[in-house]
Amino acid sequence: MRRMQKIFGGVILVVAGLALALIPQQASSRPTETWKQDANAEPVPAYHTSLPEGPLPATLSPSLFIDPVVQNAYRLAARIKKVLYQEPCYCHCDRSEGHGSLLDCYVGHHAAECGTCVREDLYAYEQTRKGKTPAQIRAGIERGEWEKVDVTKYKSPLHAPAK
Repeated sequence: MRRMQKIFGGVILVVAGLALALIPQQASSRPTETWKQDANAEPVPAYHTSLPEGPLPATLSPSLFIDPVVQNAYRLAARIKKVLYQEPCYCHCDRSEGHGSLLDCYVGHHAAECGTCVREDLYAYEQTRKGKTPAQIRAGIERGEWEKVDVTKYKSPLHAPAK
């Protein structure tokens, strides 16, 4: 009798284990349309939704670089630091470099070696000049509009900002 109870208890445990293993699988095998869209979407890289209380870090000097496009990108980044602080960077340097926003790319040498950072910076600058807010610029970056920036416009040195 005792042996039958052990066998019966074992069968119940196996059935319960299988039920628990199969229930989540069945629930996830019928995702909603929203879930399908989110699963296929690229995650938005790190950014800040508001400015910090203290000062923002300085960007590197454009004179450190030889390439005029990179020089211009660093020069313009210094002009729009508050905007870049609120923008993601789609080279995903948040994962590889620990960056918290697009501004971090210009605080160091990273942007000098990354076309994504440069194009996003130039896009943000152009949109800022058009009167767009950081949130509107971020939406454009998320849509990939930065990929259409004509980098050739920035091959000639820009003048330093008036102080």
